[in-house]
Amino acid sequence: MISEPSQKYRPFPPVALSNRQWPSRTLTHAPVWCSVDLRDGNQALAVPMNVSQKLELFEALVRCGFKEIEVGFPAASNTEFAFMRRLIEDRRIPEDVTVQVLVQAREDLIERTVESLKGVRSAIIHLYNSTSPAQRRIVFGLEKPQIVEMARRGTQWIKDRLSQLSGSEVRLEYSPESFSATEVEFSLEVCEAVMDVWNPTPERKIILNLPDTVEVAMPNVYADQIEWFCTHLKRRDCAIISVHTHNDRGTGTAATELALLAGAERVEGTLFGNGERTGNLDVITVALNLYMHGIAPNLDFSDMHALLEVYERCTGMTVPARHPYAGELVFTAFSGSHQDAIRKGLAAWEKTGGRAVWDIPYLTIDPSDLGRKYQEVIRVNSQSGKGGVAYLLESEFGIELPKDMQREFGPLANDAVDALGREVTGAELKAMFWKEYVECLEPLQLQHFHADGTAGVFRCRASLIRDGVRLDVVGEGNGPIAAFVNALASSGVPAFEVTEYREHSLGSGTEASAISYIQVRGADGRRSWGAGVSTHIELASIHGVVSAVNRNLRSQR
Repeated sequence: MISEPSQKYRPFPPVALSNRQWPSRTLTHAPVWCSVDLRDGNQALAVPMNVSQKLELFEALVRCGFKEIEVGFPAASNTEFAFMRRLIEDRRIPEDVTVQVLVQAREDLIERTVESLKGVRSAIIHLYNSTSPAQRRIVFGLEKPQIVEMARRGTQWIKDRLSQLSGSEVRLEYSPESFSATEVEFSLEVCEAVMDVWNPTPERKIILNLPDTVEVAMPNVYADQIEWFCTHLKRRDCAIISVHTHNDRGTGTAATELALLAGAERVEGTLFGNGERTGNLDVITVALNLYMHGIAPNLDFSDMHALLEVYERCTGMTVPARHPYAGELVFTAFSGSHQDAIRKGLAAWEKTGGRAVWDIPYLTIDPSDLGRKYQEVIRVNSQSGKGGVAYLLESEFGIELPKDMQREFGPLANDAVDALGREVTGAELKAMFWKEYVECLEPLQLQHFHADGTAGVFRCRASLIRDGVRLDVVGEGNGPIAAFVNALASSGVPAFEVTEYREHSLGSGTEASAISYIQVRGADGRRSWGAGVSTHIELASIHGVVSAVNRNLRSQR
């Protein structure tokens, strides 16, 4: 990089728009969507899709609800031409879907394109030629009048061939390619020249696509260009204003959303933003940005995993883990404070039965709306806290740790995870919990327990192994746990008291196990938790006492 970039680069000039309206507007409805995955996205692949792959992705786009799909550049190759014919001849295009084809303003290419469309029910012919100063000077070596004439001739060539498509509904889309880098006055001049030839009406509108072919300015400048164009276009009621943004500056989504505020009505883009250089607009992101504000996007991404799988298989591309809405980790929290907030938010949401307005910390959209499971939301690594550990144990295994026990087990689990140096599964966390609490069998190990009683007086008999020696004890109390505590005290176990007791079932049915959580306090004031599991709820609590006492005795060593 050079120390003085101004010697090599220059800022993009602003648009003279003194009374801009778009900053004060809000979006209230979805635009018309057009997928360009099969053309713009396809040409950006190192290995373009074959006909079978394009067919599979086309069907996936139809399932998502796209009503306009740019299926290719039929004049560019035999594969592209064959794909267009396959769609028509096999009747694969639904009645409510319009296919779109791209063509440059060259007569031979237009002829081939029209030939590919014979028999189609509804189609958009997308004509383009580049208009920016750099393209005019470097690529074409033409002046402005010659560029205008190129667009006019291309439009006329298409119009002259409409008779070959009798019985088909054909619309024209015109793009002044590199609109974002073109003088707005000249873009307007070219588009109005095309309209003069095509002669659209309010009932039969032309699509004027104003692409941000290369991002050369901040997105607010693009919005200014769109608003200026919309307010200066003579026959505005005869045109649909479309946008097609790229992502060179990383602001393709912002540019599209601001352009919609500025008057655009139609959006072209691809799934997951696949496209030349840094990519096209990601339609999924803009659609779900609308959705999270309560606006129906008129596209369906309720099975995001299946869509992602089809996309990756057909294109050979990989969707990054942090890709908005679709990435593997976008709804996942590893941070302890995030996990705690999400866990509490989901618990509050579930109490409403899903009837409240969605307002969950760190989750702008309900993952289940996209086919994601809540179990994916919180995952545990060394950065996680007690909340994430507790959430996984509860959501996957029904283990509902008391809050104080969460504070005790959370750091123990995090130390173990930190030593592993990786993310752990719920099953691994359960194994850690079992080893630390349920399977804590030293120095005391319960062999047998029996209790009976009436009127608040219970007597118990128990057998234990203590440091390898059998120990038979008896005791009385106002319940089985109290009787067992007194039995242990009479046998020489250091004095302790039970300070907290919780229990619940694990699963349902007659064979379901119960789990108990017992906290004890030793004579020195030290507190320890234990846990016990059994198909008999009383025995689960006794195992919990033994576990808590063992852990308390260990802590005193």
